[in-house]
Amino acid sequence: MKELPIPPHFDATSASRIWRVPYQERAIGARAWACRHDLRPAAQDRFRICLMPIDVQNTFCLPEFELFVGGRSGRGAIDDNVRLCEFIYRHLGIITEISPTMDTHTAFQIFHPSFLVNDAGENPAPLTSVSLEDIDSGRWKVDPAVAGILADGDVSALQDHLRHYCRALAEGGKYQLMIWPYHAMFGGIGHALVSVMEEAIFFHGVARFSRTGFQVKGDNPLTENYSVLRPEVMEGADGMPVADRNEGLIRKLLEFDAVIIAGQAKSHCVAWTIADLLNEIEHEDRALARKVYILEDCTSPVVVPGVVDYTDDADRAFRRFSDAGMNLVRSDMPLAEWPGLAVPEAT
Repeated sequence: MKELPIPPHFDATSASRIWRVPYQERAIGARAWACRHDLRPAAQDRFRICLMPIDVQNTFCLPEFELFVGGRSGRGAIDDNVRLCEFIYRHLGIITEISPTMDTHTAFQIFHPSFLVNDAGENPAPLTSVSLEDIDSGRWKVDPAVAGILADGDVSALQDHLRHYCRALAEGGKYQLMIWPYHAMFGGIGHALVSVMEEAIFFHGVARFSRTGFQVKGDNPLTENYSVLRPEVMEGADGMPVADRNEGLIRKLLEFDAVIIAGQAKSHCVAWTIADLLNEIEHEDRALARKVYILEDCTSPVVVPGVVDYTDDADRAFRRFSDAGMNLVRSDMPLAEWPGLAVPEAT
């Protein structure tokens, strides 16, 4: 479990901006780095580790974008990504696969302003929380024009789904429907990996002959998808399925010898993904929780000063994960100190 040096191309100060990754230069450097440090192809790993960076995209990771995750420090995702990149570079030789999740949205989705209107025809402002009572009272309702896009013009059916959705969230112990700013728009700059992470992931893939396992989530217009493993609501008001669990990824993660999780935001997509993974583990074998490692210093909660602060919610969730047997670790901890991690010296 020997740590490697940080490659000379890495610039921690670049974590707060967008720039073009010089792929050819990095690819040449990655192969040379692999030769210098005797890095074997990932397919030869005897102990297989998956790193899952959750939603390390511009929309969440840069201050000028819509949903920058600043945490209470105001620099959350920026500092998280510096630490996560350094972790990747130091442990290139043992990370078998990196599977980044990609929050992926379009304009007309249940959590975007365009979906709802009030009696005056106005859309809710971003960061408006919508309860079942708000729907039943008529404060917010489906924009009839959206029904033409998503429900073949059946406004009543889409309104029934909205009411059912808010009820299902409440009954499932989930966050209320939040109207988010338009973010992670498919094909847009905000959807892309933040440059410093894109570079590190690309470098890893070439150095280890490892195929990056991108995971798209969040493109279903009728449900939020904080977790990459399953949507917030899976059935419509008529009992018919509106979305599915990510069975392929669930099985894939459970087959790795260790799964390391980091990313944004600790209170939402990270917490719900881990919660769903824990649920799958508890249905299969509770002992599997011990092979999950959460990089506590590479994730931050949603905090909008004076509006919302999910820090305490996130901390409670992480305590529950730890109590269930998952491992809360830091990126600067020597892997030899990680509980139960037994990586062979030659992988």
